[in-house]
Amino acid sequence: MKTIGIIIALAMSTITASDNTIYQFTMKSIDGEEVSLSDFKGKVVMIVNVASKCGNTPQYKELQALYDQKKDEGLVILGFPANTFLGQEPGSDEQIKSFCQKNYGVTFPMFSKISVKGNDMHPLYQFLTEKDSNGEMDSSVKWNFQKYVIGKDGRLREVVGPSTSVMNGEAMATIEKLLAE
Repeated sequence: MKTIGIIIALAMSTITASDNTIYQFTMKSIDGEEVSLSDFKGKVVMIVNVASKCGNTPQYKELQALYDQKKDEGLVILGFPANTFLGQEPGSDEQIKSFCQKNYGVTFPMFSKISVKGNDMHPLYQFLTEKDSNGEMDSSVKWNFQKYVIGKDGRLREVVGPSTSVMNGEAMATIEKLLAE
């Protein structure tokens, strides 16, 4: 009987561990294709809520630079447009994609517009902001360009504030550490 209890406990811990990863989500790309976040297993992932008409919008430039610099080492940046804060992302997916490519040369994966806060918060962002879901920490999305850093195992590792540069020493140290794991 004790052996059965141990087997059940191990099985439950495996289920719980997999539920604490981003890999459970399938998202719609900015081109309308379904993308399973499990496609990014084994990579360090940075999830960023983005907006085209925000004071932080120039961060697209450094996000693209970071992506170019680290993608071959296993970093991927995922951009999620959101019109959550003061209507700063009013465009359609097509307009957003065009803006990002024309103004910042964005080549990292971009996704269809979602809500990152409030009653209509997308389940991915519920996961990212609730310790009960992600198993790591509670947070709130403070503004556009908040960054969620995910380890190669799909688990949340760090939250980087909206106005903090990804080239910042602390943020970069976390990324470097995760890439080396």
